[in-house]
Amino acid sequence: MKTKKLTISSLLIAIGVIAGNIIFIPVGVAKCFPVQATINVISAVLLGPGYGVAIAFCISLLRNILGTGSLLAFPGSMIGVLLAGILYKKTKMNLIAVVGEIFGTGIIGGLLAFPIASIIMGKKVGALFFVAPFLISTIGGSLIAFFILRVIDLKKFVNLNKEVKKG
Repeated sequence: MKTKKLTISSLLIAIGVIAGNIIFIPVGVAKCFPVQATINVISAVLLGPGYGVAIAFCISLLRNILGTGSLLAFPGSMIGVLLAGILYKKTKMNLIAVVGEIFGTGIIGGLLAFPIASIIMGKKVGALFFVAPFLISTIGGSLIAFFILRVIDLKKFVNLNKEVKKG
């Protein structure tokens, strides 16, 4: 089971890093990354909050090392997937995971990006500056993930959750 989860995690990290070079929306010092929200929701549903946070961290770290990301990727992506994973674990509802991702990344992550931008990066921005672009990015990516999960029953495909019935 762990081998399957690690393999899926590796694939999601690779997709996240590669897509980060292709699909992003620059907004000031931030790079809005809707693919990250898609990966967050899918990993929260398939793998849970722990693996999801690890995946988001690895994608953010690798994108920063490669020069294609910014430090602002850490708070939004990690909080969004954590909240999505926790809410999914409690409710088993994809839509609730999407709401968790949107609130975690768009609102909480957008607010936490302010001190990182102002203190660590030395950028002069308002406290709510990142909320709107983070929300736009995460709403788009989360909806894509919702439709992917709805059209393709990935839980049955990868057979990771104990709730999946055989047969």
